[in-house]
Amino acid sequence: MLITHDTECALGILVELLNTAPEVAGEEQLPDVAAVDAFVVRCDIGELDAVGPDDVTAVQRLRGQLREVFTAPSTEAAAELVNSLVAAVNATPRLTNHDGHGWHMHYFAPHAALADHLAAELGMALGLILMAGERERLRRCEAPDCARVFVDLSRNRSRRYCDSRTCGNRMHVAAYRARQRSAADAEDQGVPVGA
Repeated sequence: MLITHDTECALGILVELLNTAPEVAGEEQLPDVAAVDAFVVRCDIGELDAVGPDDVTAVQRLRGQLREVFTAPSTEAAAELVNSLVAAVNATPRLTNHDGHGWHMHYFAPHAALADHLAAELGMALGLILMAGERERLRRCEAPDCARVFVDLSRNRSRRYCDSRTCGNRMHVAAYRARQRSAADAEDQGVPVGA
């Protein structure tokens, strides 16, 4: 699947946003203007006016709506959610060439409110994933104690964990230890290992 630079960036912002929710991070990661401002800087979101208190509430609400796309029971349901998000903000496609990224498409009006900007950009990125028939790439981490989400952009769609260094390693170590315990238990019971 070919994903353009701007779509990949939007998907990265999407994941970053979804993983700020209290049910994922343990507490609200975007509780106030300062935190939302830091999110904007960290994600390099441009063409915005100053973030205000209304943006905090709107972004938190949008985050919940975007998460529903990940948990939708079907592609049709996910598409309805995406269509609703994009229609609500009157997405306005326009070509732009800034910051050395070459020509690419923006779907938000210049200086749109942050939640509208995100709904348009992230909604369109999700739409492209759905249109390509790649909904299975929208995943939740398979570690049982992790609620983080990610977009699997691997060639063979084999990614299972939000982060291979944390959840992935932790799960691999747990599986290894379980195999070791199982082998030791079998040995204690006089069963030949591998039988």
